[in-house]
Amino acid sequence: MNILLFNANELSASGHLHITDPRRQAHLTKVLRPKLGDTLRVGQINGYIGVGTIVNHTAEETWLEISLTQNSPAPLAVKLLLAVPRPKMMRRILQTCATLGVSEITLLNSAKVEKSFWQTPILQPLNVYNHLILGLEQAGTTQLPLVHKAELFKPYVEDKLNHWAGPGRRLVAHPRQAQACPQASQQATTLAIGPEGGFTDYEVDKLVEQGFIPFSLGPRILRVETAIPVAISRLCAL
Repeated sequence: MNILLFNANELSASGHLHITDPRRQAHLTKVLRPKLGDTLRVGQINGYIGVGTIVNHTAEETWLEISLTQNSPAPLAVKLLLAVPRPKMMRRILQTCATLGVSEITLLNSAKVEKSFWQTPILQPLNVYNHLILGLEQAGTTQLPLVHKAELFKPYVEDKLNHWAGPGRRLVAHPRQAQACPQASQQATTLAIGPEGGFTDYEVDKLVEQGFIPFSLGPRILRVETAIPVAISRLCAL
């Protein structure tokens, strides 16, 4: 935890934050071990960053006086169109996307996505939120990515994708018959990443119809959880 995050409704009118939930309190007690008067880096989710001064701390609760003075680093101008990965990867991918600063994620169905993947508890809203928070804590930022679901490939791609992607580059990672990876840019980018085994040719053709350009990350086939940070680091001026 490189920053202590909190929601706006947790902050009192006097500017004090009261921590009692087990996860944050355990980290404070067992890892940070703050003393009266110590300061911690804090941030309001989707808001400012600042410092919190310890005014009371026990094993059960912590009170901090909060001062928010800095803007959080802005999210990248990157939207990720992601075929739903295996549940065991989903946790790490959500955290990685939040850490890297992805602004929005649409989880998309694909021919190679097993139906059971959509039923995993990890995709329940609270669990998605919690993993995104872990990623923000790692990065020391506050801007929470938006997450959407598209459980039908063809209707979403044909009817909604163009509006969601908006202006800017549209790229799909695809190792076959693809151009070399474009240079890093600050241009708004919508990046499509397929499932293990990649999008089918039909799916790639449908994405191309919506203005997506296939590109390759090189001769090696990467796992989805590896392809995402590699692609973002190569495409974006971080």
